[in-house]
Amino acid sequence: MSHNALHTAGRLGAWGPEIRATLALAWPLVLTNLSQFALSLTDALFLGRVATEALAAATLGGNLYFAALSPAFGLALAAAPMCAQTRGRGRGHLRGMRRDVRAALWACAAATIPVWLALWHTEGLLVALGQEPALAALAAEYVGALMWGMPLFCGFVVLRGFLSAEQRPIPALVVSFVGVALNIPLNYWLIHGGLGLPSLGVVGAGIASALCNLVMFAGLVAVIARDRHLRRYHLFGRLWRYDLARLREVAQIGLPIAGSMALEISVFAFAAIAMGWFGAVAVAAHAIAVQVASATFMVPMGIGQAATARVGLMTGAGRAREAARAGWIGIALGAGFMAASATALVLLATPIAWLFLAPGNPGAVETASLAALMLVMAGFFQLSDGVQAVAAGALRGLKDTRVPMLLAGLGYWIIGLPLGLVLALGWGIGPIGIWVGLSAGLLLVAGMMLARWMRLSASGGLTLRRRLR
Repeated sequence: MSHNALHTAGRLGAWGPEIRATLALAWPLVLTNLSQFALSLTDALFLGRVATEALAAATLGGNLYFAALSPAFGLALAAAPMCAQTRGRGRGHLRGMRRDVRAALWACAAATIPVWLALWHTEGLLVALGQEPALAALAAEYVGALMWGMPLFCGFVVLRGFLSAEQRPIPALVVSFVGVALNIPLNYWLIHGGLGLPSLGVVGAGIASALCNLVMFAGLVAVIARDRHLRRYHLFGRLWRYDLARLREVAQIGLPIAGSMALEISVFAFAAIAMGWFGAVAVAAHAIAVQVASATFMVPMGIGQAATARVGLMTGAGRAREAARAGWIGIALGAGFMAASATALVLLATPIAWLFLAPGNPGAVETASLAALMLVMAGFFQLSDGVQAVAAGALRGLKDTRVPMLLAGLGYWIIGLPLGLVLALGWGIGPIGIWVGLSAGLLLVAGMMLARWMRLSASGGLTLRRRLR
């Protein structure tokens, strides 16, 4: 065999170990994301069987909550690339990763307080956005209970990022499954009442999710404290210490992540609000389609988190070519899954819609019909959504977050949402027009994210080497 052939075979052979490493890290992260998503999915499944209004109110309130969550959530996500690059550098990583985690926890706590103040006025905000007063009041009750779990959820995300950098994602998966398992009986009990407790409806669903976030955060704290390897880091030692340099780095990395998330979450939140202009049926149908599309999105999101850890680890170690390889593998895995998911959504749209509805409820048939159309549209943007999620995760591993935020703003708010509103209102297509616009925006964002990663990983990692100097 020639020298060139041997070199090519060696390069191809290097992809196998990285694929296995990415999959080993990704599948627990994917299942962890799915289990966390199952908290809100459980709320939707229970409330959808109570009344269409309860599901619509929880959807409006939940969209506002997740839009408001994005600053603290983005700062929490900064822990993963910071810890990964610190771990990759090797020397002094115990103290360095402790400082990374501590700074991320402090940043999340500081970001939570103004968000809480805003969420106290949920009812007024929704009424000002054109929602029905009764629906806005019900949504405010749900958010008023749900919001107390916010700092606990962000703390869980910080600790999960630390564990990902350690290539140990299983503990987060286990405690997430415990949280989901607990959420089912809590939802049934708190929503419907029993054992001396009155029926709490949407408030009960919010309380159940907040309690599960408490359990998941406490679970990871206990695991880290008891594990002989992990407790060497003393993550919670001197937690009160103020580390300005690390806080600045959390802000530099995390705030653009938060901005990207806010742009994406808020565009879907605004879409939900726009659905409210077409009535409760449109809101409920949108809720079903978003729940399903969000469930499938958890897979590329988990792969993207694995790509963040793998790219960050290789970048910190100065291994630029391996960092590029890790990113491309993640993108390919995410795209492959979402292509299969798109096929399933298009073929099974109507049966999926009926999983969320009771046939005897008023408006169920109309809601199912509209939801099925939206699910078909969701199927069309699955591939774009998967590519942009994993590409953003790979770029995050390089601590490249500012430009991706700008790309998200262009795709979602400058192109996608305006196009959707023109189609829905200007051209009279109705609710489905908003989904067409969202699909176009996601396609544009995916193309731009992929182009940026291609440029940074060009020429076998030469661009990455320049970034490391």
